[in-house]
Amino acid sequence: MLRRLIVIVTAAILFSNSLTLAQTKKPKPPDEFPPNPLEITTPDPLLPRLPKDKQPLTLQEQQNLEPALDALNQQAAAKLQAGDQVGAFEIWNRELRLRRFLGSLAEVQALSRVGAIAWKQNDGEEVQYITQRLQAIQKQAQSQKTTAQVDLELWRSLAQAYQNVRSIKLAVEAYDQVLLVVRQQKDTAAVVEILKTIGELHLTWFDYTKAAPVYEELLSLATSLGERVNEVTYLQRLAYIYEQTQQPQQSLNVLNKLVKIYTSENNITVIPELKLAIAANYESLAKKDPNLLLEAFNNYQEAYTTAWQLREYVRAGDALQKLIALYRSQGQIDEALQASQILVQTQTQSANFYGIMQAYDQIGQLYLEQKDFPQALTAFKKGLEIAQQLKHEEAYFTKQIEKISSNR
Repeated sequence: MLRRLIVIVTAAILFSNSLTLAQTKKPKPPDEFPPNPLEITTPDPLLPRLPKDKQPLTLQEQQNLEPALDALNQQAAAKLQAGDQVGAFEIWNRELRLRRFLGSLAEVQALSRVGAIAWKQNDGEEVQYITQRLQAIQKQAQSQKTTAQVDLELWRSLAQAYQNVRSIKLAVEAYDQVLLVVRQQKDTAAVVEILKTIGELHLTWFDYTKAAPVYEELLSLATSLGERVNEVTYLQRLAYIYEQTQQPQQSLNVLNKLVKIYTSENNITVIPELKLAIAANYESLAKKDPNLLLEAFNNYQEAYTTAWQLREYVRAGDALQKLIALYRSQGQIDEALQASQILVQTQTQSANFYGIMQAYDQIGQLYLEQKDFPQALTAFKKGLEIAQQLKHEEAYFTKQIEKISSNR
């Protein structure tokens, strides 16, 4: 009995001691994010004084430091080429820590260079470190609101650095600052350059809503300066943007301007394609305003006529197909049949036998809608002849012929 009591007491003491130990030695929570190596402030032998000394380096000290940093860059590049990516970025991070002693511009340019490498090497952690440092520099620059040349150069470099690490939103913010300055300076050439860059960034990331006003401004500038080539380029960009965002009215405005320009230059080769796009937009708008259907018909017809004149029979066939579909949607079967007969001729001109076969099928279906079985039978038989030559869809046409013959 006594022995059992001793065992119980001993176990209780051990359990109590273990609880005390657990309470006094609580495990430290693990760091969710490792410290940014670009913010390490340990002394570096390349610096003439301790980092805690806030006194900026003299010009001579900066000139002495710069070659040493260039050497670090070369060492890091050699490490990377040898396959030691971790070692390479350790050296680059040291270089970047020291570059800040040469001023913000020099640091941003170095961050931009290393950031591009980090992105290419798919080093997400390094990209994050560099982006964080760029944001810190940007915050500091925003507190120094001036229009001095050095600030403009810094903002340009920041924007490029953000581009290199694919932080597009931040890049646009930086370019907006540059744009603000060059607008104040009334530097039209610089305004155009920055707007083009911003527009391309938005397009690259499929942000069409933000790209549209940028290209509208570029178009306005090109028009006022009489730059016809650039005007056409921006109109083409806007046509694409409004097509992607499904804004038919804005698209029409742009496309009609393009037609006017090309017609004035007697460059009609692109007119059929533009007329097809214009007709499609009118067709879309006609869902709310049926009166616009006539404009859709007219533009499809103009697309066909111009393409035929240019002997662009494939494009002419496309226009006829759209026209036929529109006629059918409006219950205008006779007009659809007439256009389908012309389509056979068009496909024959382009030696598109598959297209001829489809046209005969379409004619047959239209005659069936009119209950004109003899004409439908004739069309399907002609379609079968082409199908046999192509060895394609023979069973389909045979079935159509048998169905009509059995119902007569």
